Amino acid sequence: MDNILIIEDEEKVSEILKAYLEKAGYGVYCTTRGMEGIKLFEKIPFSLVILDLMLPDIAGEEVCSILRKISEVHIFMLTAKSTLDDRIEGLNLGADEYLIKPFSPRELTARVNALFRRLNVHESETKVYNNGDLEINYDKRIVKVRGTEIALTPNEFDIVYILSSNGGKVFTREQLIERIMGIDFQGFDRTIDVHIKNIRKKIEEDSRNPKYIVTVTRIGYKFGGD
Repeated sequence: MDNILIIEDEEKVSEILKAYLEKAGYGVYCTTRGMEGIKLFEKIPFSLVILDLMLPDIAGEEVCSILRKISEVHIFMLTAKSTLDDRIEGLNLGADEYLIKPFSPRELTARVNALFRRLNVHESETKVYNNGDLEINYDKRIVKVRGTEIALTPNEFDIVYILSSNGGKVFTREQLIERIMGIDFQGFDRTIDVHIKNIRKKIEEDSRNPKYIVTVTRIGYKFGGD
């Protein structure tokens, strides 16, 4: 569950937003004061902060600056300040969206849903491949086969990464060598074949009939996973 922090001095506004967002499936925490919001943020992992600028103890702009120094969390600003200069200032401080009061709670919830759809799609497409048997975590450079971590050399992992993250695109041996070892690599042209052979031994159920690292005759290799 994604957690959302609302820092808003109007309790009625917070209550309405909390009700809408909880109904949409989020964990929602509320406070009316900026300093308390910062303390909550330091204790609880939040994916989004909804921040009012008119707070009783500290300016919302200052809260935004403090949060931005310690985190890349998404920040939606809520404010009655509607001039172009105000909006530019808010975005320059690090806000991701700037919403003018009064606003529709339904619209805000729709924007929050859209944000998390984008984040979730990005994570699933770029960071991890997992079909149940083979898992590739691109950020951590970890490969698991049926739950067991497999030891790959850096070059072996780079080959798996390039092939699996390019959706079945065919790469020649020369392209793989250039991408992994650099254009000035002076080794023999079958270096990639040796790496492929070793990778197959480690991740394929049958290395002679590979499912993931597939040979494209007279061209090179592609990723065959679904």
